Amino acid sequence: MRLCGLEAFNVTDTTLFINVGERTNVTGSKAFARMILNNQFDDALAVARQQVENGAQVIDVNMDEAMLDSQAAMVRFLNLIASEPDIARVPVMIDSSKWDEGEQAFRHHAKLIRRYGAAAVVMAFDEHGQADTFERKCEICRRSYDILVNEAGFPPEDIIFDPNIFAVATGIDEHNNYAVDFINAARWIKQNLPYAKVSGGVSNVSFSFRGNDPVREAIHTVFL
Repeated sequence: MRLCGLEAFNVTDTTLFINVGERTNVTGSKAFARMILNNQFDDALAVARQQVENGAQVIDVNMDEAMLDSQAAMVRFLNLIASEPDIARVPVMIDSSKWDEGEQAFRHHAKLIRRYGAAAVVMAFDEHGQADTFERKCEICRRSYDILVNEAGFPPEDIIFDPNIFAVATGIDEHNNYAVDFINAARWIKQNLPYAKVSGGVSNVSFSFRGNDPVREAIHTVFL
């Protein structure tokens, strides 16, 4: 897989952990959301620049906020990024949950993404919601892979699955296996969906310990 900002980023069999910066996401950063809502795009650009300077290899951009014209905000911010070579040198991940549901809409979006030569990040999420068990993660990823490869003509090496990392240690017994289910699903994807790649929001696993950074960092280290 070759991802491109102004500079090419080649992902090969020997590529290790890839760091996706998620600070430019209005659903994950209250500070960034305030900047966008207050029309402080210069400050928002500074957040993107800092992520690249701190080692982000890809930047995730999300504008899914009810008080925003999300499409206009996304276009404006992406155009601003494109005008800053020190930021635009890395690839951008356009992130949104505002998609029509169902297989027909999925096929349409897949073909459009393919037409523009982009890779696709596919959440383990279907008409019934997010997959929270090993079996559901595998089933949704298998179903998506079949549609992408066999119907949309997607190169399998351009497919990235996110089988959902959820918080552990919530006090609810059903949540205790969330981290293990993700790890097992990642292994299953590698074994059964040739050339597909795996992504995940690592910080989600420790969300129960928000505010306790030493514990969160220890959990992330063990999880990875």
